[in-house]
Amino acid sequence: MPAGARKGGFGLGEDPGQVLFQRLREHAETIRQVEAHGTKTRNENQLKIADFFCRYLLVDDIWIPLGESMLIERFHPIWNKVVDGFGNHDPGKGRYRQQCSPRDTIHPGRSWAAKCQPYAKTAGQILELVATHFARHS
Repeated sequence: MPAGARKGGFGLGEDPGQVLFQRLREHAETIRQVEAHGTKTRNENQLKIADFFCRYLLVDDIWIPLGESMLIERFHPIWNKVVDGFGNHDPGKGRYRQQCSPRDTIHPGRSWAAKCQPYAKTAGQILELVATHFARHS
């Protein structure tokens, strides 16, 4: 995935191994931030790094969009279908008027996300969508 991209796409010429490793490291760090926050607040929806694992395959950049689209359609991951925002970065000063992501609504802990406006749906409403999603795609 190209550096700075939210989702797989174009970025020809990047070293895929280094970019992928950095992106996975960033995801792990955001999970640890939620884990630390959950320890303080006893959040029942707490993410834990021990709950995650991944498989990956390094491919030429041209195959990233096709592979990602195929995996999303096959496995229906909630972070691509219901709980968007897993890989978001700090939008920066002056852009905190945008809504917090669904991911940060149900899994608080990223300090910058707390500066954003509340998401349109409550954590309970998002979790209902998650339950419906799992019922349809188990």
